[in-house]
Amino acid sequence: MARPRTAPRTVEHPAVAEVSLQQVLEALVDPVRRAVVSQLAGAGTEMSCGTFDVAVSRSTLTHHFNVLREAGLIRQYYVGTTKMNALRTDEMQERFPGLLTALVDASAREARHPAGR
Repeated sequence: MARPRTAPRTVEHPAVAEVSLQQVLEALVDPVRRAVVSQLAGAGTEMSCGTFDVAVSRSTLTHHFNVLREAGLIRQYYVGTTKMNALRTDEMQERFPGLLTALVDASAREARHPAGR
């Protein structure tokens, strides 16, 4: 018996025009989510979910990906069974000019010179 055909997996994304600055800032307040955004920006390409260097469980990381996706910061899509993540750099730059660049730069500076040390 032949296997039934299934539709390709898709992930819903908000239009960036519908994303508020409040949503973006709330998503970026968490250090794990900032780390994900910084790693994507540093890579300059898509990354699979399992390749991020973060100290949280897979289920917790899935939650963080969902928050970032719902805030319009990342785009997720499947390549086979692997979920890929891409930073929506151009779209964010158009909606909130300079925000992602400033965030990534500030995160890198803070990593080199942590506050209180």
